[in-house]
Amino acid sequence: MKESRNLTYIQLLTIGNVALAQIYGFRMSLWAEHLGLLEDLLRDPEMLECVLRVNEMAQANWEQYVAEEVTDMKGHLLPYPIKVNLNGSIESLPGYKTFPDMGGNILGSSQYNLPDGLTT
Repeated sequence: MKESRNLTYIQLLTIGNVALAQIYGFRMSLWAEHLGLLEDLLRDPEMLECVLRVNEMAQANWEQYVAEEVTDMKGHLLPYPIKVNLNGSIESLPGYKTFPDMGGNILGSSQYNLPDGLTT
């Protein structure tokens, strides 16, 4: 499996590993759609460098999303605007109790009419 990591979609098809080629092609199309670009680093999503790069791009998208000046966004992958504390509790980011464009509560709201088993 390791030998095929750097092969192109067409090379994978030629080898006959159609399932892997389809997954690779689908993953790359998702990266292109959500990030607005493709980089060689995205070929190896299991690598820490890839994770850090995707997080970096998502954070840049968030900063563009909350900026005062409205600009066209290249990608639309954003981090969910919460902070996870060491004890596992969550809170919204400072200054963002609601989503900037729609006003919905970032942490949601309690639903007293639903049994806990449905929401946990």
